[in-house]
Amino acid sequence: MLQVYYYYPFSAVSDPGKLYNDLRWNLSRPQGFEAVMRVRCSQGLQVQEYAGSFCKRIPTDIDLPAIDCDKTIMVTFKYDDKFQENSECAFQCALLYTTVYGQRRIKVINLSLPCTSMLSNLFRTADLDTQFACILKQGLFHLKTGKYLNFLQFREQIINLCINILHAYRKFCATVSSSGQLILPEALKLLPLYTLALVKSIGLRNDGRLDDRCYWVSHVMSLSISLAIPLVYPRMISIHDLTEKENDGSLSSSTIPLSSEHINDDGIYLLENGEDCLIYVGNMVNPDTLQKLFGVTSVDGLSTQLVLQQFDNDLSEKLSDVINEIRQQRCSYLRLRLCRKGDPTGTHFLSYMVEDKTPGGLSYVEFLVHVHRQIQTKMA
Repeated sequence: MLQVYYYYPFSAVSDPGKLYNDLRWNLSRPQGFEAVMRVRCSQGLQVQEYAGSFCKRIPTDIDLPAIDCDKTIMVTFKYDDKFQENSECAFQCALLYTTVYGQRRIKVINLSLPCTSMLSNLFRTADLDTQFACILKQGLFHLKTGKYLNFLQFREQIINLCINILHAYRKFCATVSSSGQLILPEALKLLPLYTLALVKSIGLRNDGRLDDRCYWVSHVMSLSISLAIPLVYPRMISIHDLTEKENDGSLSSSTIPLSSEHINDDGIYLLENGEDCLIYVGNMVNPDTLQKLFGVTSVDGLSTQLVLQQFDNDLSEKLSDVINEIRQQRCSYLRLRLCRKGDPTGTHFLSYMVEDKTPGGLSYVEFLVHVHRQIQTKMA
């Protein structure tokens, strides 16, 4: 399966580590060649379409010149018969491939899932990561095949899909409540946030570079489920106060919403989306903190071509631990970029604040109001 690597702007100072590790992982990760994949399912279901990067010569199979552990293929099913309550549906994925040692093998994955006629059961057990990844991949697949004529139509369809999902829950599953209250299913309560983030993402913005957009689309089509949400709604944490935080072995408890109101001029923040790691430095950061992390006492002394060094102090060691933890979680040697307030790098960092109001988009609060009004209109 084809994979594109994109280094822009390339820095001979800070990017050799990323290039080396990408090449090393590309050669050493588990992978197979000359692969053929087929998905089967129970009677009453049938495969409607495949989405991803592959060749397709016959309707039932897809051909993959190469496949590795980082790639994902989405399969959409449709049902043409009724199922009995509490019965099960079976799925099987068979992959015939050649190993790096020249051996021909078949890998088979079987899955059996219970059937239900209760829509509330579907909402209660919904997996947001998978749901969002499917929305994203299916939308781009339809864009590539011509079902969506342009990115504007794609953005509109994504928003409408979010509204329709929440309207179905409000109409068929929610208990009686005030019509003035926005009702969200617990498992999908962040769907509006991630939908807004997707609409504002690099790949769908009108002001993005063509190369950035092309790489984004290519990357998303084979992206793994766990990386779909971080790509459009990155994780942000403060690093100027790492030594003050409880060491519970997790970064999730210290994440910050992507809004500029949570960014202070005397703070330093790390933002990562599975591909890049941006470190934003405010213009009023304590010189002692700068010295501990970067070996300088002034923001003006920082170079945007960052090669992070580990100094002999707790704060520097914790920052190195955080970056290494993120790289292990993402299975990627994230590029490090330093961003400073007041210059283009700082503007680039703030473009990820998807909860803010932008010239061409709503704030998160405004988007929730819009979604609520559309649901009320459908309920009327």
